[in-house]
Amino acid sequence: MDRSTRQAALLATAVAIPLAVIVVLLSFWRFSPDEPKAAPATSAPAPQATTPVTMTAPTLSPRATTLCRALLSQLPQALRDRAQRPVTAGTEQNAAYGDPAITLACGVPAPTFPQTDLVSLLDKVCWHDVVTPDATVLTTVDREVTIQVTVPKSYEAAGQWAIVFSNPIIETVPKLATPPAGCAGSA
Repeated sequence: MDRSTRQAALLATAVAIPLAVIVVLLSFWRFSPDEPKAAPATSAPAPQATTPVTMTAPTLSPRATTLCRALLSQLPQALRDRAQRPVTAGTEQNAAYGDPAITLACGVPAPTFPQTDLVSLLDKVCWHDVVTPDATVLTTVDREVTIQVTVPKSYEAAGQWAIVFSNPIIETVPKLATPPAGCAGSA
């Protein structure tokens, strides 16, 4: 074999072997069976009482009744892993979730608080919160009808529980024409 033929053979081998390895690896990768995929993690409902949650039901104006019914029709069936529970009064204006119950009351009296108190804009809904020994009570201050969410102390980050209600509130309860100072970004 002459020298130029030998160099051509070596060059062909040097190119062919890496290409063959690449083809084999790609074939294994492409045609190997897929690994079984883990089932998506589902959040099992937290154990909770199923008895009705005691709530009051103040008399609502016809407009408030309409808005509260619209709001309740848009609420989720569960907050995270806390299922909705029945309420003792005002099924058209009250909702409860979990045990201890996180409650939502629509059509409550508007809160009165000093102008120096802070309000929180949570996902375009403006809330005033009051921390009690047992719960954090968040009340909307920028809506035509006032909504109150009570989050028991056993839950951390009360605002994160209330924020779940923001979209249903925005979709169903109009914003006040003149919301309080600090609520500029509410929808």
